[in-house]
Amino acid sequence: MAKILVVDDETDLESLIKQKFRQKIREKHYEFVFASNGRHALEQLVTHTDVDVVLSDINMPEMDGLTLLTKLSEENNLLKSVIVSAYGDMENIRTAMNRGAFDFITKPVNFEDLELTMEKTIKHVNQMRDTMKAIKENNILRMYVDETVLNFMGSRELESSLMTNDVVDATVAFLDICSFTTISENEPPDTVVKLLNSYFDVMVKEIIAQGGYIDKFIGDAIMAVFRGDFHLDRAIDACLAVRAQIEKLPSLHDHVEFTPKVTIGINSGEMISGNIGSSSLRRLDYTVIGDVVNTAQRLQSAAGPGQVVISESAYEKVKESFNCRKVGEFMLKNKSKPAVIYEVLD
Repeated sequence: MAKILVVDDETDLESLIKQKFRQKIREKHYEFVFASNGRHALEQLVTHTDVDVVLSDINMPEMDGLTLLTKLSEENNLLKSVIVSAYGDMENIRTAMNRGAFDFITKPVNFEDLELTMEKTIKHVNQMRDTMKAIKENNILRMYVDETVLNFMGSRELESSLMTNDVVDATVAFLDICSFTTISENEPPDTVVKLLNSYFDVMVKEIIAQGGYIDKFIGDAIMAVFRGDFHLDRAIDACLAVRAQIEKLPSLHDHVEFTPKVTIGINSGEMISGNIGSSSLRRLDYTVIGDVVNTAQRLQSAAGPGQVVISESAYEKVKESFNCRKVGEFMLKNKSKPAVIYEVLD
């Protein structure tokens, strides 16, 4: 239903409009609100915030239609106005159009012409709102979703592939900010969020620079996945860069002493890639799962502050490319045998 604000000091116009559009009003196609001048119109807009179109006369007491147009353009760019003016009053009509009027009709009013003009204006307003909504949603998506995923969302492949899972050869890295709970317990929530986002921003830039993508944020940790050529090497390069950049950041000395450091676990191999979740709830997350992923998370838990640790199988693949040292054997959670862990130094 479209809501239209009619602004005119002619007292008989309200009853005339209600009579001419009575069927449309009964069918809830139109709803009319009335005001006797520009000042009254602004008061009505405070009460009726969902007005779509303003239909206004020009010559009125207290505040005329041209002044009202200026006020409306300052308040709401999506609210469109149609000016009603005496035939031949082209100077005022030009002024009105320059001040943002969408269209105009002349007196005496032809109600068929008025309805066509209102419909055209309402259609334009709806298109503008849809466009602004799409822009807003797209901008929000781009804050959280990788560009590749956004492009895929618009493709025909999406629907058919939603429930398709693949076995892929990839590298997964878990990167956690050490002891960030200390900050969470001692700082206001808005400070915690701003600080965490600033750390994440540094980390994400290095991951993306090496062709990785963010699978998810988990509290104060990031899960990143690397696929394609030399995915393990690129993952290690990214994690070493993250460590270096985080350790350059200043320490905090306000309510609590805090020096930012990360613990990082990396593992590589075959994993299941697909949409995981409940299709009946229409809640699916595109992610990777499997023993390789679980082990990477356990490796991160075993790492010390500033350490980048990898599995023995990953070490065998990169020992000629990176300087590593054997840390030792560790019992990882849900593993029956101890795992040999290596630290990547540089």
